[in-house]
Amino acid sequence: MATLVAGTPWMRIRVFPELAPPFLFRRHFRRNFSVRASIDSDAPVRVRFAPSPTGNLHVGGARTALFNYLFARSKGGKFVLRIEDTDLERSTRESEEALLRDLTWLGLDWDEGPGVGGDYGPYRQSERNSMYKQYAETLLDSGHVYRCFCSNEELEKMKEIAELKKLPPVYSGKWATATDEEVQEELAKGTPYTYRFRVPKEGSLKINDLIRGEVSWKLDTLGDFVVMRSNGQPVYNFCVTVDDATMAISHVIRAEEHLPNTLRQALIYKALGFPMPLFAHVSLILAPDRSKLSKRHGATSVGQAMVNYLALLGWGDGTENEFFTIEQLVEKFTIDRVNKSGAVFDSTKLRWMNGQHLRALPIEELTKLIGERWKSAGLLIESAGPFIDEAVQLLKDGIDLVTDSDTALSNLLSYPLHATLTSPEAKSVVEDKLSEFSASLIAAYDSGELLSALEEGHAGWQKWVKGFGKAQKRKGKSLFMPLRVLLTGKLHGPDMGSSVVLIYKAGNNDVVAPQAGFMPLRERFEILRQLDWEALTQDQPALESAATVSN
Repeated sequence: MATLVAGTPWMRIRVFPELAPPFLFRRHFRRNFSVRASIDSDAPVRVRFAPSPTGNLHVGGARTALFNYLFARSKGGKFVLRIEDTDLERSTRESEEALLRDLTWLGLDWDEGPGVGGDYGPYRQSERNSMYKQYAETLLDSGHVYRCFCSNEELEKMKEIAELKKLPPVYSGKWATATDEEVQEELAKGTPYTYRFRVPKEGSLKINDLIRGEVSWKLDTLGDFVVMRSNGQPVYNFCVTVDDATMAISHVIRAEEHLPNTLRQALIYKALGFPMPLFAHVSLILAPDRSKLSKRHGATSVGQAMVNYLALLGWGDGTENEFFTIEQLVEKFTIDRVNKSGAVFDSTKLRWMNGQHLRALPIEELTKLIGERWKSAGLLIESAGPFIDEAVQLLKDGIDLVTDSDTALSNLLSYPLHATLTSPEAKSVVEDKLSEFSASLIAAYDSGELLSALEEGHAGWQKWVKGFGKAQKRKGKSLFMPLRVLLTGKLHGPDMGSSVVLIYKAGNNDVVAPQAGFMPLRERFEILRQLDWEALTQDQPALESAATVSN
């Protein structure tokens, strides 16, 4: 069993006045105390992330894990992963494995925990039951807890009475002052019982939260609470306290929804003689409508981008910089710059940030990532080669998510000429003698002049365009817009010269999969030959027959 280590950096708690010996507690005894704390700043830092394996890792949980990781790394401390699987009905190994994969994907490697081990294990609560029972018996022997034999019906009746009196639904304390004879009588009958913790009836508890400052609670709102259920299973707050103490956790960094739990946990720390860790409760992550975020987001993001974005949900380094690698976050992270107020999860900003991180990857790594994506998506028949290299270089600025690369490549390979020419936006291009321009372009193709230029690559294209523009007495937009429309079928897109060269190469290299919907230059010029320009200018369906040529 793990034991406490001397000199760990926990808060030392002082109680005013001293808590009376628990065996003196009786119905009329006045229980009154408050808690203040201090910490040894020179002691080692140990933090933990303790998820429940009951589903996927939520965005809020991912940020909590990140803040613990950054704090530990920035202080040269330890980041512990503990699995809180005492919810036997909902906890599954499949969910645990998914949690571990998600944390690994985020790049948050843990120093102790499942798959790693450590000196304070086991690291699953389900494997620590004997320890919880031992400490529960210690509290029973010292009088800090007592057996409660109340039935569910009795407890429900107490709750109804409290509601009628408009009082907090706290336990009435029926078994808190029972005699040994009364307890033994119930034990002899085999009556089920829970362990309840004796809570002082008066006074307050105060902690100095590292994010929220001083936080206090009045003890008369709590009532004696259960630490062990009648089935022998420990309650969450009892498990967490025992685990954090016996694992020598120095700082508990968690979501603000756990702030009320601190009151019960502090009482258990004191009763067991454990020094208490420092607490830091981070704000909730909110949806755009400022409600609590309830769904997992960002599954298509690069791990580095998600880490960057999650760090900025409630933290900043004091500058306008929003782009950080995880190494930079470790260097700059401090708990005192974590905000109290809730942060809104903005999927648009996450997408933008993901694009920034994608484009910051070494070009070889980015090309490999996107090339494999194109092959797995069925767009290309290979994942590497000159065509992929040039396509990634051309299209990367329009890719924020890896999945965006599918649309980017599909757009490059497609030829939606019919939709473009009949759109209102193309009207001025069509009316600028596009039919005459098209005839000259077809002539350049038929003569082999255009194909010879494309065979030479980008330099050949630039040389050809310059000569073609002079022959047509066009330059700038009046030259490049009709060229883009006729060769790519679109009004907008990435660099036109690079696009046309890639389209030419795609038609010659057999790199595009048959199902990708690619139309090579040969078929594009067949469509141009079939166009009825007169009908087009008269707003008639001129391209219906021409579009069938590609079939």
